[in-house]
Amino acid sequence: MEASLCHVTLRQVTKANYEQVCELDVSKEQEDYVACNMWSLVESMYNDGYETRAIYIAEEPVGFFMWVQESTIKISIWRFMIDKGHQNKSIGRAALSLALAEIKKVPGLQEIEICYNPKNPVAKEFYASFGFCEVGMDEDDEDMLAVITL
Repeated sequence: MEASLCHVTLRQVTKANYEQVCELDVSKEQEDYVACNMWSLVESMYNDGYETRAIYIAEEPVGFFMWVQESTIKISIWRFMIDKGHQNKSIGRAALSLALAEIKKVPGLQEIEICYNPKNPVAKEFYASFGFCEVGMDEDDEDMLAVITL
């Protein structure tokens, strides 16, 4: 069953839903590619410019985003995950569309960046379908960087 865009929403992570967001998890095979949501929420509480969103289907949280405004012209998506029980239903595609639409509303923004493990077999094609273009490896030579130039 595919999720239509109208059924997927992004919501603030709050006192009311943070525990549910922390309980979301990816499959064992994906664990090396995705940071823990609990750690991400802690990071966002103690660093300026960090935005978090829970991905919902109806009233159920099914995923998580975190992006960071690194400068007045650049935002980087640092975390993006869909719970293992909700994958392969087009939820990630709908959620990324919503996140990009929200991010693009930031005044003066010129670049949106995302990084991913180059060994992740799905990531390159998925992100390219949204207009992300690979620009090379990060400074640690661990993750591929891809950008959308606005």
